Amino acid sequence: MEDIKKILPDYMNELSDRGKTSRVYESHQLTGLRLTEILEDPNHKSLYMRLAKKNDNQQLIALAEKIAERKNIKNKGAYFMKLWYKKDEDISREK
Repeated sequence: MEDIKKILPDYMNELSDRGKTSRVYESHQLTGLRLTEILEDPNHKSLYMRLAKKNDNQQLIALAEKIAERKNIKNKGAYFMKLWYKKDEDISREK
């Protein structure tokens, strides 16, 4: 019984440490994480991963980097989404 009490806290600490590490299995996940870093918006990781899965990753990153260069934008994530969907509307109008 003493062994279990000794092992249990070590095991719980190990599980806690595992949860803190990021596991990336697909390229769109990496792109989504990169977008969260560029736009300084960690609360919307899954949103950016979904965008990366459905759209061109190079275009997403290029737009995010242009936005990140601008210092006067308070909410870079919201501005990014506004420009991204405006671009999609412009393309659909051209068709």
